[in-house]
Amino acid sequence: MRGGPFPYDKDGVVFGNRERLLPAKNRGFYREYTVKTPGISHRGIRRIVCGGDSRTPDACYYTADHYASFRRIVP
Repeated sequence: MRGGPFPYDKDGVVFGNRERLLPAKNRGFYREYTVKTPGISHRGIRRIVCGGDSRTPDACYYTADHYASFRRIVP
């Protein structure tokens, strides 16, 4: 993900992939970012998770259900 600063403290933290729904990688490979949800004042449940270098990620995934499922984002 490019840019920043991000609006939430947890944006850019390591995503552990505990659900094992994304391809297996070493810890620290994935980072998560909040996708704002209109009408709510907290982080909500939508996220983008990217793997690899933060400036040029290898792959990014979107989850609308707080890590229960993912869809790969195609550049």
